[in-house]
Amino acid sequence: MSHTTSPPVAVRVDGLTVARGKRTVLHGLSLEIPSGSITGLLGPSGCGKTTLMRSIVGTQIVESGTVTVLGDPAGSAALRRRVGYVTQAPSIYSDLSVRDNLAYYAALYDRGRADVDAALDAVGLGEYAAQRGDQLSGGQQTRASLACALVGKPELLVLDEPTVGLDPVLRVELWKQFRELAAAGTTLLVSSHVMDEADHCDRLLLMREGNLIAQLSPGELRERTGEQNLETAFLTLITMGERA
Repeated sequence: MSHTTSPPVAVRVDGLTVARGKRTVLHGLSLEIPSGSITGLLGPSGCGKTTLMRSIVGTQIVESGTVTVLGDPAGSAALRRRVGYVTQAPSIYSDLSVRDNLAYYAALYDRGRADVDAALDAVGLGEYAAQRGDQLSGGQQTRASLACALVGKPELLVLDEPTVGLDPVLRVELWKQFRELAAAGTTLLVSSHVMDEADHCDRLLLMREGNLIAQLSPGELRERTGEQNLETAFLTLITMGERA
């Protein structure tokens, strides 16, 4: 009889509560993110996705609960070189060229020129390498920010709505890149409010109003709700929860 061993856990969140002023933003969330996989964090805008991501990368003050990342408490100095975070706002210097931006981040992580070239190719910005940050379109700035995170070769890559404002062809290319990273052992946590991106993920964390309403695979979501369309399935899940 064969036993399938589940992959090691990259992120473990236990009873995470975050408050902003008098308002509770996250209500006692507990979840696990398996290593070497793509986990999609999905839910409508304002449901707490970014707050959860900030808690995982260690930039969020938490009320209670624990967040363990790659075996260490979130925000530990030991994690700085092991975790990459791409925010919704571009994180590049507007007065530097794309290549110089990447070279700066590469130096921080002791990476070389070959890593810079590889990151440029990965996001399809090779021909724009000499352009300054402020000469790029919004979509190009997003890709440049992603390249800055990739150049450090992080073990965990946290991406906050990375495909917003990108054309459909580029979105497909980016997800292909995410899949290759996961296949090579990188753990990805990708947020989106577009449910059709859920099919690219191995696991889904579905959020609503600061609560985690499900953690399951796209197939399990379809099975549980009897819906093939993932957006309809998500809405059905909410309705089922409200009835319960």
